[in-house]
Amino acid sequence: MMHARAVVRREAVAAKSRPPIDSVTLDRQARFRRRILMTTDRGGELLLDLPEATYVAEGDAFELANGDLVAVKAAPEGLLEIRARDPHHLMRIAWHLGNRHTPTELADGAIYIATDHVLADMITRLGGDVRAVTRPFEPEGGAYGGHGPLHNGHHHHGHSHDHDHGHSHDHPHDHHHDEAPPVTRVWRPG
Repeated sequence: MMHARAVVRREAVAAKSRPPIDSVTLDRQARFRRRILMTTDRGGELLLDLPEATYVAEGDAFELANGDLVAVKAAPEGLLEIRARDPHHLMRIAWHLGNRHTPTELADGAIYIATDHVLADMITRLGGDVRAVTRPFEPEGGAYGGHGPLHNGHHHHGHSHDHDHGHSHDHPHDHHHDEAPPVTRVWRPG
């Protein structure tokens, strides 16, 4: 059985003298782990035993005790692809998704989110185009960096965002989740 106790980020994987000896293909949820026994893509057993829960992305690798690497691949999963009539319209839809703390992947001309029929209905009502797709999911890390802990969107009011990690995420909830901000006109010279 292979035993991994460290993560090598994708930038450093390319600098290693040896290519990965195997790989694991994991969906987004499975890429946030501390300790788990998994089966590699070639059928081997890999015990992941990290000091703390860590998010790994496509291209990262688990480092074995002997220095060998096991590459991490992002598994295709069911998502919603969101498109709009123009970039401004897509930004307004993105605002609504962010207002709901929805994990999103931003791409050129599209937004990807986990399948959610309530959000699909909201986006359709906002005039967006929604279609089901299957692809790897790599959402934005958020304002505080990183990708974990993994939230699946939440609709909370009147309570703290404190996650007991030394700082608070409190913010007032006097906004309404179904109202977009007013349109702001930006002056540009000539």
